Amino acid sequence: MNNESNTMPGPTIDLTIYDNEEALLAGLRRREPDACACLIKRFAPLVYAQALRLLGDADEAEGALQQTFIKACDKLDTYEGRSGLGSWLYRIATNEALMLLRQRSPRIDLDNVADTIQADEIPQHLTPWTLDPAAAALNSELRATLEQALMALPETLRVVFVLRDIQGLSTEETAAMLGLGESAVKVRLHRARLRLRELLSAYMREH
Repeated sequence: MNNESNTMPGPTIDLTIYDNEEALLAGLRRREPDACACLIKRFAPLVYAQALRLLGDADEAEGALQQTFIKACDKLDTYEGRSGLGSWLYRIATNEALMLLRQRSPRIDLDNVADTIQADEIPQHLTPWTLDPAAAALNSELRATLEQALMALPETLRVVFVLRDIQGLSTEETAAMLGLGESAVKVRLHRARLRLRELLSAYMREH
């Protein structure tokens, strides 16, 4: 992952100006410059990580990062507070990344994958282990390895895995977001998990 994006270089911002998210939101609604800077500093790593997982390209993830905060500021009046600011930004980032995926040239069709598992696609070098790949995201020791494995997945599988197992969307929500049938989402998720398990097998053998 692009470390520079995570550290957000620039003027030092005191993130303690706003004691909590409610105070930060109030500052944003008053259009205070410090509030906008704090919002970016606090949530940019989260937004960038989600965009990079979906896009697999650092430059495009940077673009999605910028557009996410631009749109968030423009649409702040629509934020109803039903979820935290981080969750709200996460959804905007997801939509921005998916829009970029559809705009790529040549266009990548998110539905252009066979919805059955072919015999030659089943991983052949699996190591028995009980940890689900999604759970690895919660383990700092495995996080970097999982991120590398995610980038190695075919795009159509990676996107479904990120939305379902990392973002936590339901099968129905994922299908609606990608314009797929629920059965296609289930198959791709299964294929993604198999591929990740194979990619992580060497690490699991060592640990």
